[in-house]
Amino acid sequence: MSRSNIKLGLKSLCVKYENRVVGTLALDKNKKVAFSYDEGWLADGFSISPFSLPLEEKVFIPEQYHYDGLFGIFADSLPDAWGRLLLSRVLKEHHIEQEITVLDRLALVGKNGMGALTYEPDYELVTTESINDLDYLSEQCRQVLQTAYAEDLDALYEMAGSSGGARPKILTHLEEKDWMIKFPAHVDRNDIGKLEYDYSLCAKKCGIDMTETKLFPSKECKGYFGTVLFDRDEKKNRIHMATAAALLEADFNVPCMDYHTLMKLTRILTGEKKQDIENMFRRMCFNVFSHNRDDHAKNFTFLYHKETDRWGLSPAYDLTYSNTYFGEHTTSIDGNGANPGEKELMNVGIKAGMKQKECSEILHFIKSTVAHDLREYL
Repeated sequence: MSRSNIKLGLKSLCVKYENRVVGTLALDKNKKVAFSYDEGWLADGFSISPFSLPLEEKVFIPEQYHYDGLFGIFADSLPDAWGRLLLSRVLKEHHIEQEITVLDRLALVGKNGMGALTYEPDYELVTTESINDLDYLSEQCRQVLQTAYAEDLDALYEMAGSSGGARPKILTHLEEKDWMIKFPAHVDRNDIGKLEYDYSLCAKKCGIDMTETKLFPSKECKGYFGTVLFDRDEKKNRIHMATAAALLEADFNVPCMDYHTLMKLTRILTGEKKQDIENMFRRMCFNVFSHNRDDHAKNFTFLYHKETDRWGLSPAYDLTYSNTYFGEHTTSIDGNGANPGEKELMNVGIKAGMKQKECSEILHFIKSTVAHDLREYL
């Protein structure tokens, strides 16, 4: 689609899954975005967000206004800080100054979002070749963060997809795999890529499920962290997914959750799947002992498996050393966000139905593993 065919100011939008119509989004008079399932989808589809959008013939309207009027499941398709910055710069470069609606943003995501939901109309704002020089791309990202100019802004925008988070990143196909590769933000330490890679190795040693990770070489720093995407299966089919923030319609920008809630959500969604409950417990312990305090509601995701019509916990991501501006965990542990310890961790695990001995063994193994493997960062 050429830019001349992009008609901003959309009032409605079609939502699809595997080229099937799921339903329609429409702006209401209060600037909230209503949703209704398609008649065909109601016959043999599934609920795309079990708590907010049960499979019913009705018009759903968000009760709150956390996501510019969207339900959380559709907000998951939109890029966060980095992607929004790129879009703003690209629109300005192409002299598109009109104020865009949240439905325009979804149309600009189109078929390039994370997960399996797609949107029509699908507005392709730029078309350009991918770039494989990671040091060059990192420098281009730095220019975008520091100025309004970057020589290959279109390429950065095209390669960013709708990936979330604040740090610059690209989505690319290398070595027969689909990767997300991150670059340093202006506030990051120079070895942030190696740090996150070391964290991923330690997390895997701690029994936490993650996709393949890699430290891509660089002439400018110790390397760039990359992780294989988990929103597609072995046959490259895309998988429907939802963050905890989306499922609970929670504002991830502020502390709004406790790990008790996450454990309960895991139990309900997965049908008491022991492996997933235990893995969520491991992630909580790892975040506490490794000083990952930016553990907000969008950093936990669930995948829908259509073959079994069940949800499961996704592989972990964004495990790194981090602080918050308020100095506490974004997700509290048994009510304690400032200095949670073994007592709080045990309470969360036991209340979720885990055995005391099991919790204690996992907790102490992760504590000692993190202390040994990540000692240079703690």
